[in-house]
Amino acid sequence: MTYYIATVLTKGKKEEFPFYANNRKHASELTKLKYSGIVIKIEEADEPLEVKLKKFTDDLFKNIKKKKIKPDSQIAAIRQLAVMTNAGISIYDSLVEIAKSTQDETLKLVFSKLAEDINSGHSLSKSMNQFKFELGNLTIAMAQLGEKTGNLDEALYSLADMLEEIRANFVKFKKAMAYPRNVMIALAIAFVVLISYVVPNFKTMFEKLGAELPLPTQILLELEYLFNNFGPYVLAIGFLSFAIFKYLINNYKHIRFGWHEVLLKTYLIKNIIMFATLSRFTLVFSELIRAGIPIAEALDTSIAMVDNLPLKAKLLSVRVAVEKGSALHKGLDETKLFENMIIQMVSAGEDSGTLDTMISKVADYFKMRFDAIIDGLSEAIEPIMLFIIAGMVILFALGIFLPMWDMGAAVTGK
Repeated sequence: MTYYIATVLTKGKKEEFPFYANNRKHASELTKLKYSGIVIKIEEADEPLEVKLKKFTDDLFKNIKKKKIKPDSQIAAIRQLAVMTNAGISIYDSLVEIAKSTQDETLKLVFSKLAEDINSGHSLSKSMNQFKFELGNLTIAMAQLGEKTGNLDEALYSLADMLEEIRANFVKFKKAMAYPRNVMIALAIAFVVLISYVVPNFKTMFEKLGAELPLPTQILLELEYLFNNFGPYVLAIGFLSFAIFKYLINNYKHIRFGWHEVLLKTYLIKNIIMFATLSRFTLVFSELIRAGIPIAEALDTSIAMVDNLPLKAKLLSVRVAVEKGSALHKGLDETKLFENMIIQMVSAGEDSGTLDTMISKVADYFKMRFDAIIDGLSEAIEPIMLFIIAGMVILFALGIFLPMWDMGAAVTGK
């Protein structure tokens, strides 16, 4: 993000407003959206030191300060907005009414601000862009779809269904993770108890022994020393490292890109990200194509909701290929993200004029694959969990009993 200063004539006075924007065009849009008055000029400027420090601290703790809208509240609000829009009630009145009636403070704040922006003449999707964290990219993409097609109510109904499906998958994910999570918590408690109370008792015995200790025992003693003497510092360093890591990911695109690449190579996580992303991308894309939006424009809107940067870069290459006159299926094939069966389906859809239907079937396929991954998540995690448990049990067993066997051998003279 670049630092800009906008000079605005408000009530006969010139005022300067500093803010951040992606580029000059984005800066111009934000100025019109945020500040009332006549815009005199918008200039790129160097950040003052105090601004840099404030930005660093704000970004460092923004996930603590910011709150997402509760999924159930968002789904209910979107469905209510769809019903009211379908009944002919204006977007402004609908947003105001929902903001008044909701118990979710974050939703109340977001919808009230959206109503203000719409009353100032801005579109719903443009206004939503400033609440990406709270609303999510999918909500913004579907609002854009509704505005482009002129069927905002239908787009909102579809959005509510998609959000409900995502919510259901999240609930399934939590259930699948419940058993592994509980086991790992119990294991962590056992580790703390053993390191804090059991190992120190054996440490005295081993020191009196004076013999050379085996490697597992040395590891246990080092862990005991580190945990009991520097435990709070280790936790503080861990928390600080995590906060700095989050800051770097949020503010430096190349670091975020690298982290997303790592996630796409990580066991199990890569499949969850891949199929969740492709499922939503193809679903929104099929809706846009069905509404008669040109392919290049439909790709723009669909790609905008993709969060993973490496996947986004590959899908953007499809848009470039289409703009150059290439067939859609060829652009998709070059990304290496889609199976040959998918490419054949898209090619058949292009030839027969049923591209929207084929892309919809592709979206169903990716949804099926994603659901299968979520359903089999517990079984997929079991090998990792067993490996960790076995490693800890072996470490404690060998670390404690090997020196005792040596002591027994020394006593018996064997």
